[in-house]
Amino acid sequence: MAGTTKTSTKTPKGDGAAKKAAPKKKAASPATNGAFTPDTPDVRVYRGSGRTHESLGLSADDVLEMYQNMLLQRRFEERAAQMYGRQKIAGFLHLYIGQEAVSTGAVRALRDDDPIITAYRDHGLALARGMSSDAGMAELFGKIDGCSRGKGGSMHFFDVDKHFYGGHGIVGGQIPVGVGMGFALKYRETGGVALAFFGDGAINQGAFHEAANLASLYDVPVLLIVENNEYAMGTSVARARGDANLYKQGYPYGMKTAVIDGMDLFEVYGAFQEIADDARGETDGQTKPYFVEVQTYRYRGHSMSDPQKYRTKEELEGKKGEDPILRVKAYILEHELFPVERLDEVDEDVKAEVMAAVDFAEQSPLPDVSTMYEDVYAQEDYPFIV
Repeated sequence: MAGTTKTSTKTPKGDGAAKKAAPKKKAASPATNGAFTPDTPDVRVYRGSGRTHESLGLSADDVLEMYQNMLLQRRFEERAAQMYGRQKIAGFLHLYIGQEAVSTGAVRALRDDDPIITAYRDHGLALARGMSSDAGMAELFGKIDGCSRGKGGSMHFFDVDKHFYGGHGIVGGQIPVGVGMGFALKYRETGGVALAFFGDGAINQGAFHEAANLASLYDVPVLLIVENNEYAMGTSVARARGDANLYKQGYPYGMKTAVIDGMDLFEVYGAFQEIADDARGETDGQTKPYFVEVQTYRYRGHSMSDPQKYRTKEELEGKKGEDPILRVKAYILEHELFPVERLDEVDEDVKAEVMAAVDFAEQSPLPDVSTMYEDVYAQEDYPFIV
């Protein structure tokens, strides 16, 4: 489901690449008591622009594929929640339901080899990137045929072939890694851009600020993307921050900033096309980081154990009118791209795929004890194991 891949034949260039990856020289700061004019922040807003599939260069089939991928994420997680209730899935389970336009729109706008890293609410992005339902469900079940061979479970999806690098359980821990991947892309001159997704709660972690500073200092081609679903665990953004406008977090680091309506598939797709190309240097020849606030909403709790007492039923019901999947379905029907019968077929196909994935996970063996230390150390004889 990813976008068109543009490959590069360039290879690392030793000292030359190192010089290009070195930090840029900053202009001298004005004297503390001198006269100066404050910089005007560079903020792009992608909301209510009236984008259509045609204005974005998407065919009817493209829209149907994106709709199907969003629906796959939704049905996959609905079934996963059911399996969790049946104790087929252990540990934690954080659902992405409500945020599917973010994953599908962003991934579709990227190149296939642009690396993606995210937090533990990772199923949607993994499926958008092309991970199979079988590999995803088997991982939830802790089975050997899972994407992480049953070792990671829900919070640690990983697929190197799809350039999807997790699934990280430590809040904010993936952000410096994402910046590091972006630095590697710049050093190797691949023309790629890295995407680091994180939640609104993680923006308060020191790791974010340290990574953001280095990203700006080194002109790293990385998108630092906060999926603002309005609640960090059980606390609303408005109650957790003195200023709930998260997009301003890009200001101190001199980053370009974007604010995106994450419930609108076309806004997400169009936005990520533009800012990713700018970050990789296609607009002015200069790679650069972006801070991106995607404003979305999650319809389920923080995890399966969340009683959700921090929001009212009225709020939740009101938000359901913004459901990104229903919005795409309505768009398809309104523009007569496909009849409702075709959309029903898509839903049935997706349900069948997910049920087959459950069967696959049930039949997959548990990992053998002998696999415990595999993929832990590079050395085959595990020299650090006593």
